Amino acid sequence: MKVLTVIGNRPQFVKAAAVSRTLRAAHEEWLVHTGQHHDDDFSTVFFEELRIPRPEIVLDIHGGSNTSQTARMLEALEPIVRDVEPDVVLVYGDTNSTLAGGLASAQAGVPVSHVEAGMRSFDRRMPEELNRVLVDHLSSLLLAPSQTAVDNLRAERVAGAVELVGDVMVDMAYAIQPIVQDTPLPSSFPSQFVLATAHRAGNVDDPDRLRALVALLRAVPHKVVLPLHPRTRARLEDAGLLDEVERHLLVLPPLGYLDFTSLLVRARAVLTDSGGVQKEAYLAGVPCVTLRDTTEWVETVSSGWNVLVDLDASAAVSALSRPMPSERPELYGDGRAGERVVAALASFVGSR
Repeated sequence: MKVLTVIGNRPQFVKAAAVSRTLRAAHEEWLVHTGQHHDDDFSTVFFEELRIPRPEIVLDIHGGSNTSQTARMLEALEPIVRDVEPDVVLVYGDTNSTLAGGLASAQAGVPVSHVEAGMRSFDRRMPEELNRVLVDHLSSLLLAPSQTAVDNLRAERVAGAVELVGDVMVDMAYAIQPIVQDTPLPSSFPSQFVLATAHRAGNVDDPDRLRALVALLRAVPHKVVLPLHPRTRARLEDAGLLDEVERHLLVLPPLGYLDFTSLLVRARAVLTDSGGVQKEAYLAGVPCVTLRDTTEWVETVSSGWNVLVDLDASAAVSALSRPMPSERPELYGDGRAGERVVAALASFVGSR
């Protein structure tokens, strides 16, 4: 079996780490990195830390609007799909790289398999929601992380085959969290802190919402540690807010997966607008406050581990004071999703 895998951003690098080594043990994989996350903090360091096989092809496509970026990826991927002649193309998640990889392959008549299929926030304002819906409806094999995702796909009557495999991020969390738990933090680091991340266009590109975000982070009655995404740093600089943030918060450079997870497992809570970090917090048993009014990880909310507050500072402070739930059910699988992904791909290709 020959698989062409298309990835482009931090969460996809982590997900690929759970699949690619198992896949390459018995099959052939061509790994394409679109370049969507292109600096070392979001790219090279993840391949090195997680021992992901180095990409066979790097496209270096980044920047621009969602439309122009996706268009450039489509143009670059078309000859790659044609020349590699894969049995199936594997895409992850909900980024522009996901959509471009899926669309270029489906248009070439090559079946597409979507890992993390069926996730829905039901918020079409989000580019990620548009991407995941479109990719699910052009995929031939949909690999779902949860029963909720399966139910969403059934309700939408997708044309492809649906299989519940669990979440590949669980595989990585189970492997990495025990290791970093024993890694000491610098002695100067606060003993109690809230870990924050913010990068979504809806929160940082609008100056009014960016100011509301800064006000919310400053209102938190605990030390806030903020690994600063390059996009967010640029917007803060443009708005004249970066100095204020650096005075009142502990601002860090972007972190690799191991360093970020080391902070996550020690945080008293997480503030984030990232879908992936919501789930990582749940897997680490850390309460999450989500700076959005919708989420695709609805199970984390219904189980009591996640609260949606948008950019309401008082709601965020209130959510941070809530008691931790007494139970944390196994919502997303047992840590063997990567194996199931490879088995599902082999079965699908073998049946064609």
